[in-house]
Amino acid sequence: METDVRRNPALLKLDLYCRGLRLDDSCFRADQASLLQADGGRPILRTRAGLGSGLEMVLPGGLWTNVPVTEKFTAASPYVLHREDGAYLIRRHGNGHAGSEDVARVHLAPRPAWYARLTSTGKPMTSIGTLQGTYLGVYPARVCDYWKEKPRVNCHFCSVGLNLGVDDANEKSVAEVLEVVNAARAGSQITYVDFNTGHYEGDTYLDILEPYIRRIKQETGLLVGVQTPPHHDLSRYDRLRAMGVNRASFCFEIFDETIFRKVCPGKDREYGLKRYLDAVAYCGRLGRTRGGDPWVANGEIIAGLEPPESSIKAIDWITSVGAVPTVCVFRPLAGTDMEDEAPPRTEDLVPVFRRLYEACMERRLPIGIAPNIHVSLVLLPEECRWFVDRPRRYWRQELRRRALSAAFRLQYASRLRRTKARQAGAVS
Repeated sequence: METDVRRNPALLKLDLYCRGLRLDDSCFRADQASLLQADGGRPILRTRAGLGSGLEMVLPGGLWTNVPVTEKFTAASPYVLHREDGAYLIRRHGNGHAGSEDVARVHLAPRPAWYARLTSTGKPMTSIGTLQGTYLGVYPARVCDYWKEKPRVNCHFCSVGLNLGVDDANEKSVAEVLEVVNAARAGSQITYVDFNTGHYEGDTYLDILEPYIRRIKQETGLLVGVQTPPHHDLSRYDRLRAMGVNRASFCFEIFDETIFRKVCPGKDREYGLKRYLDAVAYCGRLGRTRGGDPWVANGEIIAGLEPPESSIKAIDWITSVGAVPTVCVFRPLAGTDMEDEAPPRTEDLVPVFRRLYEACMERRLPIGIAPNIHVSLVLLPEECRWFVDRPRRYWRQELRRRALSAAFRLQYASRLRRTKARQAGAVS
């Protein structure tokens, strides 16, 4: 494994998650106004659909990332973003010696023109949905009910209830969401829309999402995923797959049950870790059935909330049931119950992300095959090839992955053409 972040973009991506980034004075005008947006970068938005509290940028090798810049721990980061002649460069300061060293030239993730537009109902489009990397994330319903209880029983790392009405609208109609989807499709060439909800009394989250899903699948043919608590009726996921949903993801966050209970009190009370795992396993089996649209199940964990050994056990379990792990890095977000906690150390997480790639390869899971999906909030399994000591031993699996990717792109393009032709016929 290459251990120099100047030559290993995945290691740089991980190190930036763990250490954050400081902005040099060159990134600001004399009146302290940021030049980042003036140069076409995206605003820093903390939306409900993710941990996107940071600066979206593209690292060498085409790795998209969302780098912490506003949290407390970033003040001690050795990484500083400099602006030189309109371009951006990350430098590392104090790395065991005086002065600084150039690390990487980076690009700001482009801010699309539709970010400045309003919906026909007068809402900022970014309050309906935002890009996370190159896909559209939408949190269509009210805030998670865990935030409404007194005392609150929300997950202690979560910021979902902190920004409502600031960066994110409360309720979003199907028409509003479709309007933003079409704007993102035309202006950002998105291929995937991800719907995220919290917990609602009465297991209503899938009922809420289905009208959005039907409309988007019928009118656009885009890939669609859902991230919700595990429904008590697992047959609902058969129904979602028949509807054309392509991904079902379950954020159980922590594999160690004792830590799960402590950090996620609402999830523990309403569902328990076992129900989450049962849903991941059920949806993993659905991916092995033939027919219908492509389907993948994800089990999502947060590295840094439990010992690395436990995260590795989670990865091995998730892949054993045919699901793909999504591994976030714990970010102590401002205003959350855990804002004063230390972020994890990069060196502790390297084995976790190494195992993520290895386990997916060993299980021959379909990673990195969908077109134009670059995720800024996590290290994708295929990006973790950079952490493996002898990646060439997986050359057969990599050839298979590339073949699957090529086939999927053709299939996806064909579906889009059929959807477009069907819409044209309906109009005529």
